Amino acid sequence: MNGTGAKGMVVMTLALAACSGAAETPTRAVPSGDPARGFQIINEVGCGSCHDVPGLDWPRGQVGPPLTGLGDRALIGSGLPNRPETLIPYLTNAPAVDPGSSMPPMPISEEEARDIAAYLYEH
Repeated sequence: MNGTGAKGMVVMTLALAACSGAAETPTRAVPSGDPARGFQIINEVGCGSCHDVPGLDWPRGQVGPPLTGLGDRALIGSGLPNRPETLIPYLTNAPAVDPGSSMPPMPISEEEARDIAAYLYEH
């Protein structure tokens, strides 16, 4: 291999290493949320009628996106940053946070949305 080929390999290796580090997703958590209560609320308000919810065997909605691995996603809705301070208001009233969202306003309080977010970020 000539010197140019070796340099190319080094540059490619460094580029791949940089990309793999950039792809890491931050851990998201809602310290004030109760994940067990969040799952109970998800079940009570019927999130599973539109979404496939982790831990919920039935129903397994297909209208909205599946919610498994939500904590690993960079974005929610139509491109909003996936952070607790965005997700919590989105869960209570998605159209107010993300105009044009097909998710309806939900009959939950901010505290209940915190609990749901805590559950979703853990699963």
